[in-house]
Order: sequence, then C-alpha cells, then structure tokens
Amino acid sequence: MTLKLQLVKNGSILFEMPLSAEGWPKSELRDELDMFEEEFERFSSFFDALSNAGRLRMMKSLFEDDDLTLSFADFMRELSLNPKIVWESTKKLTACGLMEKSEDGRYRCSQSGQAEFLMVSLALGRLLRVLQDFEEW
Repeated sequence: MTLKLQLVKNGSILFEMPLSAEGWPKSELRDELDMFEEEFERFSSFFDALSNAGRLRMMKSLFEDDDLTLSFADFMRELSLNPKIVWESTKKLTACGLMEKSEDGRYRCSQSGQAEFLMVSLALGRLLRVLQDFEEW
C-alpha cells in the first residue's frame, strides 16, 4: 500500500504525490530531488527563520491578532522581547518572505507567508503525526 498526499478543491485533485520512494517513477523522483536541491537556499532561509522559538511566537501572535498585524512595540510588550531581538527577528522573517512591513509601519504576515506558515506549522505537524500513527499500525 502506497500513501499519497493530495490537495483537493471541490472534489478536484490539484496536487498529488506519493509519500514513499516506491510510489515515484525513478526519473520523476530524480527530477523532483534536483528541483529541491536548486531551491535549497529558499528552504534553508525559511526553516532557519522558523527555527527560533521567539520568531515562531512572533508569527503565531500575528495570527492571534484580529487584523493579522502587530507593531514593533506590540511584539516587545506581548512577547516580552527586547528591541534587538524584535529587530533581528522581523528582519529575518521579512527576508524570507513570511512577514512584511505595511505603509503604517506595522508588521503583517505576507499573503504567501500565511499559506507557508500554516502549511509548515499546522499541516506538516498533522501530517507527521498521522504518519507516525500509520507506522504504529
């Protein structure tokens, strides 16, 4: 039995991929791995930005705010972070595209950052738990 990951919208499969090497044709798997290697810097930057508990808490706090925006001072006050940490963190989260600074100086999760953050924090977490449970069957 081969596990597959599917992204479905209104009953139509938008994306599907096997979750085992056996489910992939060799040439297609090689092409996908080559593409992943070419995008290594992007993935590295993204995961580096989220590999810090403070930055993860900052991203989480954006989703907890009604309009998905917070000011520099909000991050300091709500998360008890010092200005240097907030500065470095907003810089890193902005550089990888997860966060952007609005015209009024507030920080918000970018459109693509919303999907990427939710995919990694929620979807990937759930997927890993399901796969772990599947291994125990």
